[in-house]
Amino acid sequence: MVSQEQRRRQLAREKFLRQQQRRTAARRKARVRNASIASALSVIVVLVVVATTTDALKGDDTKDNANAEVTPSASPSKAPDPCEKPAAGKVKPLSYKKEPALTVDKSADYTMKLQTTCGTIDIEMLASKAPRTVNSFNFLVDKGYLDHTKCHRLVPQGIFVLQCGDPKGDGTGGPGYTIPDENLKDERLRGNVYPAGTVAMANQYNAQTKEGRDSGGSQFFLVYQDSELPPDYTPFGTISKEGMKVLKKISDAGAQPADPTTGTTAPNATVVINKATVTKS
Repeated sequence: MVSQEQRRRQLAREKFLRQQQRRTAARRKARVRNASIASALSVIVVLVVVATTTDALKGDDTKDNANAEVTPSASPSKAPDPCEKPAAGKVKPLSYKKEPALTVDKSADYTMKLQTTCGTIDIEMLASKAPRTVNSFNFLVDKGYLDHTKCHRLVPQGIFVLQCGDPKGDGTGGPGYTIPDENLKDERLRGNVYPAGTVAMANQYNAQTKEGRDSGGSQFFLVYQDSELPPDYTPFGTISKEGMKVLKKISDAGAQPADPTTGTTAPNATVVINKATVTKS
């Protein structure tokens, strides 16, 4: 026969075991919950990186562009502005209904010279591989379209580019027409890398939805360091050695914190194209 004291001890042991089981179950649930949260955060980080890589190169005549862009904040640099004050003059409010007729000589060499506040950047353009892109810039530059425009974005992480060619200076400007993608199978774009010195078109292509092909306008980006990007952006030029030195000076000055409404990271350097010219040789 079980005594009252033995019964009390048995009940106490059972209570203790139940408490231990509840604690074990609670710890197990906590581990599962924490693992789920960590997994979700990992997905978010990946999505942010993908968005940064692609959206950073969007532009030209898009009302949704500002809201679509997600660019992580860059640490503000304390380096002084290495560039001079812009030359006197204003951006011309030019817009055209259709792409200009093709007049460039595909067998000739064309060079676009950007005389910026930070130095001169010469770009050898690939008329044979991207004739309609080169033709468009030949037309726009002749009209003074790029004169006094600022390079509005410097991307200092993930990819390494300076973006220019927007008369509005906020990532939404364009010439009023679009041009097709060209030269996307260029042999230099190996392993989804745009090598340093490449000049390519910004556009509205969305790799996830496969929409936005042939949406280039006037915005372009200059690659100052090898950048991992899918071959979705028309490569149409190569920067000269002296031009790369100018780009290094701009990139070394760093980028401003991301704009809270657009996600754009503007360069700390005052990069303005005082004058652009295209010459044929």
